[in-house]
Amino acid sequence: MTAPSLAFFTRLLDDAPPAKRYRLATDQIRHAERFGVGRAWVAQHHFRAAEGGLPSPFVFLAHAAAATSEIRLGTGVVTLPLEDPVRVAEDAVVADLLSGGRIDLGLGSGGTPSSFVPFGQDVAAKAAVYDRKLTVLLDALAGREIGGGNTLYPDAGSLADRVWQATFSPAGGTRAGIHGHGLLLSRTQPRPADALGASLADLQHPIIDRYLEALPAGVDPRVTASRTLFVADDRADALRFAEVGLRRAAEGLRRSGHHLPDDALDDLIAATDTHLGTPEDVAASLAADSTLSRATEVAFQVHSVDAPHDFVLRSIELFAGEVAPALGWTDRSLAPLGRLGKETS
Repeated sequence: MTAPSLAFFTRLLDDAPPAKRYRLATDQIRHAERFGVGRAWVAQHHFRAAEGGLPSPFVFLAHAAAATSEIRLGTGVVTLPLEDPVRVAEDAVVADLLSGGRIDLGLGSGGTPSSFVPFGQDVAAKAAVYDRKLTVLLDALAGREIGGGNTLYPDAGSLADRVWQATFSPAGGTRAGIHGHGLLLSRTQPRPADALGASLADLQHPIIDRYLEALPAGVDPRVTASRTLFVADDRADALRFAEVGLRRAAEGLRRSGHHLPDDALDDLIAATDTHLGTPEDVAASLAADSTLSRATEVAFQVHSVDAPHDFVLRSIELFAGEVAPALGWTDRSLAPLGRLGKETS
């Protein structure tokens, strides 16, 4: 594969009230666009501010589209079992029209188990529900009849060619490949009990293998690998924020099935697949992640380091302007970057 393109990913977790979270996320997406990042992904989460700040991603993406001009905008992901698939299709189409065709539709079956209850869904049945709703959604996007003689209006145009599926499993890779969809790989994922020392690449290479095997002939692969990374001018700053953010996030990850250490920060950084430090540190860390050589896009996020907004902006600058070029991931020429707190160009 050729060198991956760059994407910015956010769960809208800034330490601020909701309205300010949305403003800060919009600022971050605009900043990513300014530094040549090609796509921004936003996650959907319900009910818990500590897990994610955005239950209605298409509303936010329509707003972000009005604040930007070129950057692509995607859902990473819509939790499809909790949604009406026809409404997902309608909302995605309207957002796509308002953005000038910049929407990508990422889908997943996951979500916090307790979040299924208010929607009247049984989390144990989510895989079957996902498959059923995916069929309806794809029928709608393809312009097929979806009941009562109805078809989607406005029609979806080429949006059906911009669907992505997220998964933790090789079977999910097969499902995405069969449909010719893009594949979304997580920034981290639980290790099996019999392979707690497995690397993230050990878990994700089989997913990519199955995806590529299932992809129809003539369909180009689309593989986005999301990664937690925080780039700072000073490694001490990165460690200071990681000490707070990663320890807080570790408790939630343990509840979702991750086996994580309790003690040394360096062990926690490794166990959460976090890349942090100076541009040189992060470039070296990412170069050791063999999954990324098979990705068509690398989506970077500061979660769960969750640094303050100004440091997030600086991390975007340093990643796009120094780390990515050092890895051969972009040829965009940028002016030299100043340190945080000084004017950048």
